[in-house]
Amino acid sequence: MTTGPDIANGNPTFSSVADIWGDVLERAVRMQASDLFLLSEEDGVRIAVRRMGIVETLQTLSRELGRSAISHIKAEAGIDIGDRRRPHEGRLLQSVGDRLVDLRVNIIPTLYGEDVAARLLDRKFGLRSLDQIGLNRNELMRLQSAISSPSGLVLVTGPTGTGKTTTLYACVQYLNSGARKINTLEDPIEYAVPGVRQSQVSSRIGVDFAELLRNILRQSADVIMIGEIRDEETAKTAVRAANSGTLVLATVHATVAAHAVQSLSALGVNPYFLSNSLLAVVAQRLVRTLCHECRVGYDISESPGTFADIQSIMEPGLGSYIYGPGGCENCFHQGYNGRTGLFELMVINRRLKQLIAQGVPADDLQQAAVECGMVEFSRAAMLKVAQGVTSTEEIMGELPAEHLGIG
Repeated sequence: MTTGPDIANGNPTFSSVADIWGDVLERAVRMQASDLFLLSEEDGVRIAVRRMGIVETLQTLSRELGRSAISHIKAEAGIDIGDRRRPHEGRLLQSVGDRLVDLRVNIIPTLYGEDVAARLLDRKFGLRSLDQIGLNRNELMRLQSAISSPSGLVLVTGPTGTGKTTTLYACVQYLNSGARKINTLEDPIEYAVPGVRQSQVSSRIGVDFAELLRNILRQSADVIMIGEIRDEETAKTAVRAANSGTLVLATVHATVAAHAVQSLSALGVNPYFLSNSLLAVVAQRLVRTLCHECRVGYDISESPGTFADIQSIMEPGLGSYIYGPGGCENCFHQGYNGRTGLFELMVINRRLKQLIAQGVPADDLQQAAVECGMVEFSRAAMLKVAQGVTSTEEIMGELPAEHLGIG
């Protein structure tokens, strides 16, 4: 991988710190990185990116040059360059080639100086439609049906960094025909979506999710997207709205689909009201996708049992090969070039509604959902492997053992 000019000793071939920053940002955008870091260390400032969930170092600047680069970023983001003792947040828009990149900058003081984390939001790659996030055909149709309901609650769940916000935006875009008034509550607003009324949480002045939600309910919204249900008031208000004629889309932290019900119960939501409003739960993870230019195929036709558990959901013609990573210029010699979602889609039917109202344990609800047709993470992962989308190494690294049936 090309790492750019050697500037570790403070002797850049650039004319200014601004040129250094421009070069680093251009490389980060070309690599489709989600985050760009300047990390103050004992001997200098290390520049790194997060690409497909993995941190990669690009280069290291001398301490003096690194501090100048951090001051440049702070100035561009509207942050006081003289205050190095407190955390800061800022934002800047920067042109990179023919694209405009929105950077959300966060700075904290550390042992050897300031660390910068810049989230790169590139609308060309960040916003995806529902058919681009990795759902199979059946899941796509079922989710589209659920969010087309005039009212109810749809939850998206998973750990931090698994694409929940991307899925919410995809749902909003699917519904954004102009026929319904859509309001969002976000922290922060990541992408501006024409036709959607977007509001941002501001904890500094006491405007949290609960406060915004109470007021948005007076705005006669048909659809409300809540960036995250974090507290009891937001949870109860969201369920009340979903029971009163509004379609509510929200994220909540949980490991698998059924545990999202448990999470809302822990926030004090009445199981009966939740059962009446809940339409579907989408649990998700992200895995890297193999580079199609260099992936390596392995014939497993003599091992017919490899995909025995997913024969009923596997397309004809699959199952004779699995693929692993290669390495080429197209994927920066990583073998992977992009990420896709792994999903559990629990669509609420009469049986599941009754179990939720009864407050059954989450594991019992999860098992019932599988019996009702939900494809759990272990089978969803193996289907991606059978399709040649990702590798067995990747799913073993990204999914906890209990989701793969080996723990």
